[in-house]
Amino acid sequence: MPFLSLTTWSLHRNLGPLRWTYWDEEAKTQGTAMDEQPQTISLLDLPALLRENGFQAMELCHFHLPETSTAYLDKLRESIVRSGIRLYTLLADYGDLTNPDEWRREADMEWMKKWIDVASALGAERIRIIAGDADPADAEAVRLAAAQLKRLIRYASDKQVRIVTENFHDLASTAANCISLLDICGEGLGLTTDFGNFAGEGKLAELGATIPRSESIHAKAITDGQGKPDEEEFKKCMDLVRSSGYEGPITLVYDGPGDMWEGINRVKALVQPYL
Repeated sequence: MPFLSLTTWSLHRNLGPLRWTYWDEEAKTQGTAMDEQPQTISLLDLPALLRENGFQAMELCHFHLPETSTAYLDKLRESIVRSGIRLYTLLADYGDLTNPDEWRREADMEWMKKWIDVASALGAERIRIIAGDADPADAEAVRLAAAQLKRLIRYASDKQVRIVTENFHDLASTAANCISLLDICGEGLGLTTDFGNFAGEGKLAELGATIPRSESIHAKAITDGQGKPDEEEFKKCMDLVRSSGYEGPITLVYDGPGDMWEGINRVKALVQPYL
């Protein structure tokens, strides 16, 4: 049976500074850019708060972690365990497995390995890895991404963390490429489908191809300037989830204007009949 989950991105204006990872070309390594945001909710308090609001799981964006010290990760893991909520996925929101610069590509691989270690320390069941920024028409890039994902699968094999990718960024912006990555990598790779990452006339067909192969759904609604969702379009997406027999988390994604909890609850009301 599907169950409710929330990504920390849905509260990104409430969880304090965003710590974006970027590639520093001059230093040839990753850097961190701080995007100041108010903190009205502590990440350590979030699991219990989500449980109180009817969620069974959460997905955590890497840039919301204020630090990755052993002491802090232990505290956050304890908070998650105490709440009874599942940390379903740590979302690693940086990295390009298909970058033509081998130095950068390998540096990004090492960065991802460190975040696999963080996911393991937190007790996360999965880590979402971005497949790459290459042209989706580049078949060789798909093979390269699959080879890199296999390396990460091997690295994570003894850390109790499953590798998943998503229909996110250029390379995985088509259902065909998402499915190719799954087929090449086999059972070691999972997939997240985000409603908001396919667009245009073919959106529902693309979702219809990836949802049956997915183990996580990001239920993102199209919203207007007041943060109100396009209910008809969203229900069509959820109907595809229902018809597929999907039984994993429905992770609510809200990034529209206004109060974020109000936006989350509007999407939650649309999802509730499908649970």
